Amino acid sequence: MHRRPPPSLAIVRPETHPFPHRFDGPQMPRRGSVDRAGRLPLPNLTDERKPMNANEAGAEGATFAAEAIAPTRHSWGAVFALSLCSATLVASEFMPVSLLTPIASDLRITEGHAGQAIAVSGLFALLTSLVISTVTRGIDRRTVLLTLTVLMMVSGAMVAFAPNAAVFMAGRALVGVVIGGFWSMSAAIVMRLVPKDGVPRALGLLNGGNALATTVAAPFGSFLGQYIGWRGAFFSVVPLGALTFAWFLASLPRMPADWTTRGGTVFRVLRRPQVPLGMLAVSLFFLGQFALYTYLRPFLETVTRVDVSTLSLILLVIGGAGVLGTYLIGLLLTNRLHSLLVAMPVAMAAIAVALMTVGGSVPAVAVLLAGWGLIGTAAPVAWWTWLSKALPDDAEAGGGLMVAVVQLAIALGATFGGLLYDAGGYRSTFSLSIVALGASALVTVLAWRRHARSAGDAAARVPTDSSTAPSIRSFH
Repeated sequence: MHRRPPPSLAIVRPETHPFPHRFDGPQMPRRGSVDRAGRLPLPNLTDERKPMNANEAGAEGATFAAEAIAPTRHSWGAVFALSLCSATLVASEFMPVSLLTPIASDLRITEGHAGQAIAVSGLFALLTSLVISTVTRGIDRRTVLLTLTVLMMVSGAMVAFAPNAAVFMAGRALVGVVIGGFWSMSAAIVMRLVPKDGVPRALGLLNGGNALATTVAAPFGSFLGQYIGWRGAFFSVVPLGALTFAWFLASLPRMPADWTTRGGTVFRVLRRPQVPLGMLAVSLFFLGQFALYTYLRPFLETVTRVDVSTLSLILLVIGGAGVLGTYLIGLLLTNRLHSLLVAMPVAMAAIAVALMTVGGSVPAVAVLLAGWGLIGTAAPVAWWTWLSKALPDDAEAGGGLMVAVVQLAIALGATFGGLLYDAGGYRSTFSLSIVALGASALVTVLAWRRHARSAGDAAARVPTDSSTAPSIRSFH
């Protein structure tokens, strides 16, 4: 009876091995090779290589997954498509700001009720960001993005043709789902599209679309509403969504779900050493930023005493400086990431102090707010870059958690800022912003020191044997 060879003698063909470039099967003698006695040598059943440890095995799997979707020069077209998608989403999110009066009149609701359109989209964005990576686990990321783009078009059509407030709010909830899903996966998708050294630049392009849309959303919506009505303004999202869908279809490669991704909720990433402090720093930064920015208009009207045209010009300057900032920061992030994460909130806190000092001077305020826009709009690029480095193997879960943290921080900043503004005026609100931004810088320093300490301890525990070199490099 024929017996199967023991496992140590089993031969695995290279073409069927899961990692062909690491074929470790026994080395069989070449045809015609004999020793001096005319005998064929025995197969070499000893592998000189040492077994892989857990770190090397994980790196092996990540390498195989990355090779399946190696970035090419054509991937930059997909990055520009992502930028268009982000601009369309942000414009859709903030368009109600300039159209509240006609929306309320047409749907027979109050302006306060109509203003809840922004709150509804923010709430659903937060909820979606917490579950999107789990719900779509195992689905090709190209398919997920195309589906979200279709939902964006459906949302625009629902809002544009809404017969009543309920359908209008349902359409706004749907766009919130798209916002939460898109921003949760954006950093992870960018990391799969471009080489590692191109990630900061790609994230800058992505947030450049965000900055541009933030600048033009309100005036663009007001302009369209004047000529084609508020329904026509919202329907403009549909052709932009169709263009984005076509561009995605042409430029996005297949992006199979990463089989190395862990299961569970997005909160699992909080077990990583520097992530809890990093997320706290992010939340403090956005809380401080929006505590001041949300109440900038009443400050400019009552303290700086600008008219409507000057106010619009200053807001345009802030937006233009933000677009420039998203470009410039991509050039600085390669070697100065943690320095920038500390310096940006410190600089914005200093600007807030200066605004309290020279708030009555229009030229000084305009210059200071240009600096605020330059730094504040570029900051998300730096934080998304930090996420790509802190969680390179679980960026989707980290992105979902960061979107939820940012949305919550913006809501808290606007809420507490408003309470303080009503109670003590702009100085109380600006003081909250200064404290939160200073705390963000301090927490960032603590996070960096903890990361450096853990990396040093891990390196010290690893033997200096050359076979462990890959594991040591993986910590840096």
